[in-house]
Amino acid sequence: MESSPLISIGLPLSLFIIMVGIGMTLSARDFHQVTVKPAGLIIGTITQIVVMPLVAFALAWALQLPPAMAVGLVIIAACPGGTTSNLFTLLAKGNVALSIVLTVSASLITIMSLPLFANYALQAFSGTQQEITLPFGKTVLMLSAIVLLPVSIGMGLKALRPKLAARAEGLVSVFGGLVLALLIAGIIYGMRDRVIDLLIQAGPATIALNILGIAIGLLCSRAAGLGSRERLAVATELGIKNGTLGLMVTLTLLQSNEMSVPSAIYGVIMFPIGFLLAAYGRRLVKATAPSTGGDNPHTAEAQ
Repeated sequence: MESSPLISIGLPLSLFIIMVGIGMTLSARDFHQVTVKPAGLIIGTITQIVVMPLVAFALAWALQLPPAMAVGLVIIAACPGGTTSNLFTLLAKGNVALSIVLTVSASLITIMSLPLFANYALQAFSGTQQEITLPFGKTVLMLSAIVLLPVSIGMGLKALRPKLAARAEGLVSVFGGLVLALLIAGIIYGMRDRVIDLLIQAGPATIALNILGIAIGLLCSRAAGLGSRERLAVATELGIKNGTLGLMVTLTLLQSNEMSVPSAIYGVIMFPIGFLLAAYGRRLVKATAPSTGGDNPHTAEAQ
């Protein structure tokens, strides 16, 4: 599949703008608050970067996914959370500062980890039948350009023009949602003759990945002794992925419509599941607030 200019240029540019929006939510104080008690940051980062791709490998093998679908599932699993995860953490009354820092830390590590997992998946599932690899150097360079640079720009804008950044932040989040929606619609239209078969093939694995991610986030953070608001932040980061990044890797770097299907499906199903998680989170925080004052959503617990 040859990528069109709309995909090869428009998609990275859109992601750049979205990452500027993430940067505009951050300040040096956010990093300091979370690193004072880093348990949530450590648990959230390890589960995002290492555990989720391993879960995707296990699901792909267990469900015997076709090679392209298996690679695509690993790629979306290796993606970090995005701006949407921060919004759902807010809706769930979770620890938003932790969510934001997890998004950024995982995004930075993804620059190196995503191409490693993607290439391993290509080798494991495609074997010698498909001579396609994710160019490591080019991928690192592109991810750096659309993660490091825009986040730095966003943080700079917030520091210099906080009022402007506050107004623009919401617009960027809406823009990110629209970009993802348009990409998914385009992918579905482009493969409309096979979309039902592809949904049957990749749908169960993608839904399982989403639900398992949330469950792993809740269980691991609870085992680490984190408060309810921190557990919700970690679970949301694992469940709400940066689907736009997954689509960029599969469509522009690997130039594969089929590999993009898991990212497209994930970008759709994570919303209803995310709303269910938000409803659960609000009940959880309300139930634990009387006995643990630190769980009050307006206080900063274990940051």
